[in-house]
Amino acid sequence: MVITNYQLKISPVRTKVNNMANTYSQINIHAVFAVKGRENILNKEIRYRIFEYISGIIKGLELFPLAVNGFSDHIHVFFELKPNISISKVLQIIKANSSKWINENNLIPGKFEWQSGYGAFSHSRSQKDTVIKYIIEQENHHRKRSFKNEYLELLTKYEVKFDEQYLFQFY
Repeated sequence: MVITNYQLKISPVRTKVNNMANTYSQINIHAVFAVKGRENILNKEIRYRIFEYISGIIKGLELFPLAVNGFSDHIHVFFELKPNISISKVLQIIKANSSKWINENNLIPGKFEWQSGYGAFSHSRSQKDTVIKYIIEQENHHRKRSFKNEYLELLTKYEVKFDEQYLFQFY
């Protein structure tokens, strides 16, 4: 199951940010992060609950989740970002709170952790539907392609310079 609020057509085009008079923005961020050690432990039974929880974290930050989905070893989040919070802070909060929640609710045996780091890509409003469809199709997508190939394609497509020694651990 995929979590997406975009289908509800509630998406605000402009978001006024508290304490920043006359500040309006349209910043869409697609972020990707992986399970530590790239373990395939996010099974279908718990994935939906995790996606729902992460969507709630994003809403709790007063941001707008557009889509949250993933596969057994990684997650994609697509959200509207406000200019008063950094991408790194949003991802730090999402990863810290969701891993704590996963552990407190014993969703997997042993201690759960996300790998350090993430990929983040910005998208224009005209690309929203394409990105949401891409995220929704994760399960079908990974029948044909590994997460490593997907991630390297994203980095290449968006011309992100990278050093392979600092990429996620791919086994």
